[in-house]
Amino acid sequence: MIYYITGGERSGKSAYAQQLAEELSDNPFYLATSRIWDKDFQKRVDRHVSDRDERWTTIEEEKNISKAIPEKSVVVIDCITLWLTNFYVDTKYDVQKSLSLAKDEITALKKVDATIIIISNEIGMGVHSDTEIGRKFTELQGWTNQEIAKISDKATFMVSGLPLQLK
Repeated sequence: MIYYITGGERSGKSAYAQQLAEELSDNPFYLATSRIWDKDFQKRVDRHVSDRDERWTTIEEEKNISKAIPEKSVVVIDCITLWLTNFYVDTKYDVQKSLSLAKDEITALKKVDATIIIISNEIGMGVHSDTEIGRKFTELQGWTNQEIAKISDKATFMVSGLPLQLK
């Protein structure tokens, strides 16, 4: 089963995903995809860690997320935007190569015997980037979100802490 949760920044996606995972499992996993880019980002990561109690096991994986998920588990992948950033930076901002790598992993996720809760961002709904790299990343994020939505069993859009069921 794949749950897809998307929305804007600070829309309540992580809290919603965490609550869902705790309803589905006594011992859920949290798959962290981010790199620590600076001190401000470290504070953000620390806040997320403090939101989870001893029931949670954290897995850190920057790219090969399908291989990191334990069989028969409930896992929250947080988040696709940071995961995509890893591909985007490592391919020197090559949208097509990044999208291809992301699609391969998304296809592999469908084959994992686990309950997967995927968190992503709808970055194309906000201010348009004033850089070419930013605009291309917004396109990459949108295409990747569409791929995840296609394979998901359930999809939720978060707005102001409220879940809107899409699928």
